[in-house]
Amino acid sequence: MSTSDRLLLFLHIGFAIFTLGPLTAATHSTPRYIRKRNVTVVRYLHRTTQIYGIGTLGIFLFGLALAEGDLAEMWLSVSMTLFVVALVLLLIVERDQRKAVHLLEAASAEAKATVPPRPAAEEAADGKETETGSKTEKEQPRPAVEGDVAQVERGRIAALSGVVSLIWLVILVLMVWNG
Repeated sequence: MSTSDRLLLFLHIGFAIFTLGPLTAATHSTPRYIRKRNVTVVRYLHRTTQIYGIGTLGIFLFGLALAEGDLAEMWLSVSMTLFVVALVLLLIVERDQRKAVHLLEAASAEAKATVPPRPAAEEAADGKETETGSKTEKEQPRPAVEGDVAQVERGRIAALSGVVSLIWLVILVLMVWNG
């Protein structure tokens, strides 16, 4: 193996480690934060998926350069096909993350619009002790939108990110077994 091949292999493995790890963590974490209605974190995970999703193209390009035109081997063809399938599934995950962000923002805006502001007298009474010596409980306003927000997107993200992870593992097995 020549020095340039070793450099390509190093870049291929480096891109795989430093892009697939964060990408997988971001896609697997998204459903949890959609359920918690944490728009800020879901927006961050969406952006992370976009950035590292583009970074995965480096894995493909360096792997293609390592193949040196010898694409007749079955395991290389299967690996590249699976990689393309994973990228298409990641595009669907990214779309669902984007849609979930919009749905969560809309639900948050609707909840803020329907919850009346608390009078200053109530806010001042919060935390003061009553005659019995117990503190008054703060009443948390319930969101105007009941039930799950972006339930379909959450389920699809969870399912597809699991499938993508399995694809990454199959590609890894093919690389180790035949490489």
